[in-house]
Amino acid sequence: MLSNNDILKKLRVALSLKNDDIIEILKQADFEISKGALGDLFRNEDHPGYVEAGDQILRNFLNGLIIHKRGKLPNPKQNTDHRAE
Repeated sequence: MLSNNDILKKLRVALSLKNDDIIEILKQADFEISKGALGDLFRNEDHPGYVEAGDQILRNFLNGLIIHKRGKLPNPKQNTDHRAE
């Protein structure tokens, strides 16, 4: 079974993303992470600095990736119905 770290690694390679790109994608989902903390996610499991990626990081990365590729959805509250009464 793939870990969240493995999924992030595979997406990074498949999409040719650099760590700076991933940080920016996470910012799109209002999730801040430092370069050092991100690097810890991409270490080998047997490295002492390895950190397991939680579901929150993967979820925010995927949400940020959607925004990165498609753009933000318009706020539905701004699209009020202005029909004549």
